[in-house]
Amino acid sequence: MDTAGLVVILSLTALLPTDAVPCGAQRPDNSMASTLLGTWLYVAGAAQFPPHRVEMLLIDHAYLHMEPSASGQELLITHYVAVGDQCFTNNLTYLEITGSNTTLVKHAKTQKTEGMLMNLSSENLLLIQYQMQRERTYLGQYLYARNLSISTADREEFEHHVECLGLRAEQIVYAPWKTEVCQVKEDKGSNSPHTEPVATGTASPAPGTSWPGSAGN
Repeated sequence: MDTAGLVVILSLTALLPTDAVPCGAQRPDNSMASTLLGTWLYVAGAAQFPPHRVEMLLIDHAYLHMEPSASGQELLITHYVAVGDQCFTNNLTYLEITGSNTTLVKHAKTQKTEGMLMNLSSENLLLIQYQMQRERTYLGQYLYARNLSISTADREEFEHHVECLGLRAEQIVYAPWKTEVCQVKEDKGSNSPHTEPVATGTASPAPGTSWPGSAGN
């Protein structure tokens, strides 16, 4: 398994129909766009696809950093993923704010829908649902937060969504956050939700190859 394969799971590479909303969860509308700006810390993931569960075990920590595009119709996303002693980055994904007041996770090159945001009870939590097609349909989701001090109630809410996918709570993989390969730098004059990630020892792909996490599964 190469390193790019390890990072791909946090790049939302699975295609998801726009009308697929498992477990009756609600999707946020474009009024939430401004609240999504800044840095989100990766807390945990759960996946039905067995290789994804293995890959999650090899990720120490990760971030999503969102900023508005020049057009104002998208939120640009940069991924920072720490695997071993390297911090990988990928900026090929963005959230598109559509006329139907939904926010989709899109891939900048393929223009395909890759996942969707789901509403949670706390504005400090971000849940991304995805779906992948192989010999069957595999579901999964990632939990992000403004900080790592999430409450027991927050964890239970995430576990509820995981169980809706047919997984058990013990199958959730929580990021250990043991290293400082990818760091977060505070912006002067801003609150912590708008911190900027700093990639220490960032790995770049060889010429002609895709960024880690940008290839399909």
